Amino acid sequence: MTSLSLRIPDNLLHEVDTSAEQLHIPRAAYVRKALEQMNAAVAAERRRARLTEASLKVRAESMRVNAEFDGIEDAPHA
Repeated sequence: MTSLSLRIPDNLLHEVDTSAEQLHIPRAAYVRKALEQMNAAVAAERRRARLTEASLKVRAESMRVNAEFDGIEDAPHA
């Protein structure tokens, strides 16, 4: 495992220590979990952006297909 050194404001460190203590976990475990959650949130946002982009690309085709289905529903014997 690699170590990491960083500078954070004293008030943030105090919040980290308080939260870690309440959860009965070491500070390092708390920080690792926070980083994992942030990485997951960033990955989810990237997925959402890619899905939105793909959805916009196929939107026109989807509208055309829906219009065809509407035509079939309006003329069931066609």
